[in-house]
Amino acid sequence: MEGSVQCDANYAPLTPLSFLERAAIVYGTRTAVVIGEREYSWRETRDRCLAGASALARLGVGRRDVVAVLAANTPAMYELHFSVPMTGGVLCTLNTRHDASMVSVLLRHSEARVFLVESQFGAVARDALAMLSSAGASLPLLITIATDGDEGTDGEPEYEALLRTAPGGFEIRWPADERDPISLNYTSGTTSRPKGVIYSHRGAYLNTLATALSNEMPTMPVYLWTVPMFHCNGWCMVWATAAQGGTSVCMTGSVSPKVVFEKIVRHRVTNMGGAPTVLSMLVNAPASEQMPLPGRVLISTGGAPPPPHVLAKMDELGFNVIHGYGLTETYGPATLCVWKPEWDALPAAERARIRARQGVPHVMLDGVEIKDPVTMASVPSDGHTVGEVMLRGNTVMSGYYKDAAATAEAMRGGWLRSGDLGVRHPDGYIQLKDRSKDIIISGGENISSIEVESALFGHPAVLDAAVVARPDDHWGETPCAFVTLKDGAKATEAEIVGFCRERLPRYMAPRTVVFAELPKTSTGKTQKYLLREKARAMGSLPKQGRSKL
Repeated sequence: MEGSVQCDANYAPLTPLSFLERAAIVYGTRTAVVIGEREYSWRETRDRCLAGASALARLGVGRRDVVAVLAANTPAMYELHFSVPMTGGVLCTLNTRHDASMVSVLLRHSEARVFLVESQFGAVARDALAMLSSAGASLPLLITIATDGDEGTDGEPEYEALLRTAPGGFEIRWPADERDPISLNYTSGTTSRPKGVIYSHRGAYLNTLATALSNEMPTMPVYLWTVPMFHCNGWCMVWATAAQGGTSVCMTGSVSPKVVFEKIVRHRVTNMGGAPTVLSMLVNAPASEQMPLPGRVLISTGGAPPPPHVLAKMDELGFNVIHGYGLTETYGPATLCVWKPEWDALPAAERARIRARQGVPHVMLDGVEIKDPVTMASVPSDGHTVGEVMLRGNTVMSGYYKDAAATAEAMRGGWLRSGDLGVRHPDGYIQLKDRSKDIIISGGENISSIEVESALFGHPAVLDAAVVARPDDHWGETPCAFVTLKDGAKATEAEIVGFCRERLPRYMAPRTVVFAELPKTSTGKTQKYLLREKARAMGSLPKQGRSKL
């Protein structure tokens, strides 16, 4: 329109770095990060981030250079989410459960210039670097994040020492274009070799605001870190806590119900997150560990549909569960089950059933549809017709690093194809049914593993469960359930099968039950591809083990 202009007065590239700048001014003396007895204010945190950026820049990190990090949820990990982008660099946080072989693959693929490693992961990192060296690949500079306060080992630079000696007066290198990359996140690898997902400053900024709104995060919240910061940048909560001037409560060691409840009470936690396995852990904890909460705690969950009975129990304990859905390719959370007041009057079981839906897109996402993947037509909103979940908007990834073909395929037709199958209910809320490769086809019937798992979780002895296809010479495939029992609980295969047959159509009930611990990713997702391999290795169910459908 005539008269409109774009200039420095009315436009600046969107970036989460602006959240830190504001937090240091508005919430300067308030606690930003706490670990054990050590606390850092927002002003201290900004100063440390600037020092980190200065140190990295002195080491040669510049625009679009990748800086890899292998660390737990620590103040250093939090700070690097700001200090690396301050240099113009790209943060690449690696899964702490990866072995040396996978770490070496990701370092080589990302072409990381610097590699910061918390000392507890030092052995894995050095083995990974040795593999790179033997392959003739260039090596990143290794920096130790010492957990015991020492100065590092073998002459390696150490994080705290670098902060102390960093030149002052560093000028933040703001993105020239808001579409510039801010981070490189590798997918969890639950189904295939991990792919590098590129996040932009713009996408991270918008998804951060959406995450804060979706999780009803108040001003100056207290956030308990049970979600790994390496996973989708902590579901963008690293930047969201800065936007709201909140306090990040870090946890050392493994997550346990006792520690979680203690941290909530001690720090008066308002918000947290966790995979459904974390929820299950909390509701199944001994009564002696389930401390009364100081107030309602909002907990966001995703990764798999939580069993309705777990959601009901979480409500009883004082947690308000917000169930969402997303992918690494959508900066983490993309949809949420927005709660409506009229649902409060429903019976507990019905409330839990509704809360288990994946819901509607958050405010920064343009759309979520359930589509026929061939015709691209949206399926009817009848709660029954299954299609593929597809998403589009400003919080969808920029693409896969060094993989134009995979990027084009993932976004074919103008939508991000999730590979997840779901339905849309008449009220517009979506609900997942399965991953496309997790659907079990038995005797020509499609069986949702999620529905079978939901029935299994209703058994009083079942702590965890996953269902995959087992080959069958007659039916093609039959459901095979892998079940973890609660401590001290007992159940037989026949009891589990009978329990499911009382609640499901006969063809959907498991024909095989294997009692075992389920393999998990670091974010709590069950690694079904490993279970599928085990089920395939078992071969076809013997004739005497079958029954009529």
